[in-house]
Amino acid sequence: MATKSVSLGAAGLAAVVTLAVGVVAGRAFGGGSDDDGGGGAAGTAAIAGTKIDVIVKATESEFWQSMLAGAKKAGSDLGVELDLFGPTSEADIEPQVRLVEDAISRGAKAIVLAPNSSTALNGVIDRARSSGIKVIVVDNAVQTKSDGFIGTDNVKAGAQAGQRLCELITQAGKPNGKVLHESAVSGVQVLIDRFEGFKQGLAEKCPQATIVQTLVNDNDLNKAVGQVNDALTREPDLAGIFADNNTSGVGTAKAVQEKGAADRVAVVAFDSDPAEVEAVRSGGIDAIVVQNPFFFGYQGVVEAAMAVAGSNAPQRLDPGAVLVDKSNVDAEELQSLLNPPKTKD
Repeated sequence: MATKSVSLGAAGLAAVVTLAVGVVAGRAFGGGSDDDGGGGAAGTAAIAGTKIDVIVKATESEFWQSMLAGAKKAGSDLGVELDLFGPTSEADIEPQVRLVEDAISRGAKAIVLAPNSSTALNGVIDRARSSGIKVIVVDNAVQTKSDGFIGTDNVKAGAQAGQRLCELITQAGKPNGKVLHESAVSGVQVLIDRFEGFKQGLAEKCPQATIVQTLVNDNDLNKAVGQVNDALTREPDLAGIFADNNTSGVGTAKAVQEKGAADRVAVVAFDSDPAEVEAVRSGGIDAIVVQNPFFFGYQGVVEAAMAVAGSNAPQRLDPGAVLVDKSNVDAEELQSLLNPPKTKD
């Protein structure tokens, strides 16, 4: 199956609805035939009551709460039996492994998984699939087989961030300036890809800019604030900061505000935590690269149900990412991305 791609924003949400309509109509599941005119009822019956577990990276994160909200909406639309889980922190790898093991024990027919590691969950994913459980991986690709992957092309999205930071430091007269990389977790493929893309994007027109350090905050907000505070003191001529997730972005914005450094340091971050969005409005962050976690959850459940029903889900699906700054942060068409539905379970 060739990789399918949809654009973010209104088009991305429209794609969710379109895919869901196709599923419920039955054709996507092979539930109907030419004789019964497509078999909408048969298609729905083929998946009604299907037990699907959704496991996110961290239940306390606004980003992953939005994915859970998308999953719940798809579960309601499709009539599947849905259970939602996740560890407290994105650094919790072993607890997430145990959640997948629990899903196997409970007899889930499919698992939608946003893994906290590209390698540590390979064994339990293999055990699930060998037991006949379909596994749809979301956000962070793993180094083993799955039944489908939904996630942003993080190299491409990271390049957007690098290009924008280059524009910002060039406008400030510092195209050869020092740049800090504030990172959430070491060894996670999505963050590795974002940083690789960031370096490529920055080097395109700011080849003399120097990335002086990568700091890892272990997805701890207070640690991120402290690290960036120290960096701003240690490097008074720092030109820019790249924060690679919402915790890193919020922590950076708080530190920049505390130091009164918004006018001298450009900040580009990932994701759309409410505090990040407000920081874009107030100037603590210059731009954010926004994904679509609601889409991750909704489409993840759709593809899981498709796989259980014997229909081929797309092997890779990239919703894309959009750059948001003060010029478009209040644009009506972006509000469903910047303030998506969320849930806590």
